[in-house]
Amino acid sequence: MTVIEGLAIFGGAMALAGGLAGSAMGIGNAASSGTATLSEDSGQLRNVIVLASLPMTQSFYGLIVLIIILTVVMPNLATAGMGAGLAVLGIGIMGGFAQVFSAIFQGSVCAAGIALLPKTRGRILTLAMMLAVFVELIGVLGLVFSIMALSLLGLM
Repeated sequence: MTVIEGLAIFGGAMALAGGLAGSAMGIGNAASSGTATLSEDSGQLRNVIVLASLPMTQSFYGLIVLIIILTVVMPNLATAGMGAGLAVLGIGIMGGFAQVFSAIFQGSVCAAGIALLPKTRGRILTLAMMLAVFVELIGVLGLVFSIMALSLLGLM
């Protein structure tokens, strides 16, 4: 493996690591709130699971970036210079940051919705999901921007 390939792989790994870390923190935050909610009203289990699982998607977005780098970008790096490896590393880091922050803050939105489930008898579920989708969009944009940047480099 060359240095260029190593940099590219590390960039993909950073995208996945950001998604995994952010999802773990977001889910942990929401699930913590869910535990308190379930102690008040165990009938809200379905709603708690729905909201607490939303920050998990950022892990998949990071995985998609890694897979694209490993399967599409890597074969095209042989003819590219050191700058291409650094660019892919930077793109991976950018994608990872988008995923980590999106998942963490989505978990906070979901935690707030979960905390209000007993008070609203579950009616807050749809509204909380809609608000969480706004934060999810940052993760989706991080994925799209990563794919666009890799494409603009001519490596896809």
